[in-house]
Amino acid sequence: MRNQLFIDGKFVDALSGETLATLNPHDNSVITHVAMAGKADIDLAVAAAQRAFPKWSRLPAAERGRLLLKLADLIEANAEELARLESLDTGHPLKDSRFLDVPRTAGCYRYFGGMADKFQGETIPVEAGFLNYTLREPVGVVGQVVPWNFPLMFTSWKMAPALAAGNCIVMKPAEITPLSSLKIAELMAEAGIPPGVVNLVPGLGSVAGQYIAEHPGIAKVAFTGSTATGKRIVQASAGNLKKVQLELGGKGPNIVFEDANLQAAINGSAWAIFHNQGQACIAGSRLVLHEKIADAFLDKFVPLAQSIRLGNPMDDATEMGPLTSLQHRDRVLSYVEVARQQGGEILTGGKAPGGALSGGCYVEPTIVRAKSFKDRVAQEEVFGPFVTVLTFKDDAEAMQIANGTDYGLGSGLWTSNVHRAHSFARDIYAGMVWINCYKRVNPGSPFGGVGQSGYGREMGFDAMREYTQVKSVWVNIDAQIPPHYKR
Repeated sequence: MRNQLFIDGKFVDALSGETLATLNPHDNSVITHVAMAGKADIDLAVAAAQRAFPKWSRLPAAERGRLLLKLADLIEANAEELARLESLDTGHPLKDSRFLDVPRTAGCYRYFGGMADKFQGETIPVEAGFLNYTLREPVGVVGQVVPWNFPLMFTSWKMAPALAAGNCIVMKPAEITPLSSLKIAELMAEAGIPPGVVNLVPGLGSVAGQYIAEHPGIAKVAFTGSTATGKRIVQASAGNLKKVQLELGGKGPNIVFEDANLQAAINGSAWAIFHNQGQACIAGSRLVLHEKIADAFLDKFVPLAQSIRLGNPMDDATEMGPLTSLQHRDRVLSYVEVARQQGGEILTGGKAPGGALSGGCYVEPTIVRAKSFKDRVAQEEVFGPFVTVLTFKDDAEAMQIANGTDYGLGSGLWTSNVHRAHSFARDIYAGMVWINCYKRVNPGSPFGGVGQSGYGREMGFDAMREYTQVKSVWVNIDAQIPPHYKR
């Protein structure tokens, strides 16, 4: 189990010797102590990336792609170890880590490994006698700061397009869930990715994350996390006007119309909010029901939530594991009291389970019926297995509720009306819309939000554009002096 910083191709202790205990959220026992990077360690990582950049950026794109494809193979070969590390460290149910997180991680590296030599510039039709073409060039050393909810998968979402485009990386995994990311660093070295190309520096956000955002040797910072932290990163980045990419919070509306396939909507809505204990920025955390079907929907949805099997994430039978930390568990539970104070009704859950799970970070699946879409539980991101139920009379009210927050990340709707589906997809203020499904992701499909949910996109060709900059080249084909310069 790797528990050191990864700088210039080697696992090393922090210069300060500082470490932080990484806890198992099932029972809060200590898994290991992980080195915590300080400013001096970040300086070493940036210097290593800067040394590696000239050679890596000029490596043939097909060769960069080959190394990413080899990494994808190694991830699959080490799938069980990665899955167990992820579940132990984060609380993800083991079956989710095995069948979702690890395959998606390998698939993302494989997608961008294949794209590396297929991302190209353009020729521009300009005036006669001149050739104008564009080059897509890597931005340089990229700082990446990722959260604790999907640490394994986020290594691929952030690093794969950046590496395919020819950048070098200094990444800060979340200090409480760094173990799977550090294993990926080990596999990168095994795959043959040169020293210094990727550097992993677990550390506190207020120290390592802040310094990455400020560092004058970093050309771009890509961040996934809370909106409040994203704003601080933008401020910190101003020193050298570095490029910034933000994937921030969400408060996804999940709208069920009266003509929906009710059972499909019930099952899909449970997945939308309870997968990964609701710890997802794209979670369908606002369940918006047409008043004609609301009671029938809830008559089945509430028992379904109550039937979800909570338990040790390392148990194959577990359907929902613990939240990732005690601090976050307590924050999620605090919203139960917020809901009560504003007149909300707790339909189920709203507490931590007792018995064998009482020593962990567990929260029961919680469904709250709010009085208004302006209530705090319908406006603020809870980030847990906590869904707020709202009702509407007609399409206009549904759209008002859907667009009634400052967030704009994921959204969904369930309907058999094709016209309605497309008109809502057009008018919902969100970066992503799912119709008769929810939380579908693919390496080829752009992922990101608008408004307080950030800007920039992960995945697909859009991600490659985020990690490159355009250079315009003009060639005087005839090598003649332009007429206006002739004497």
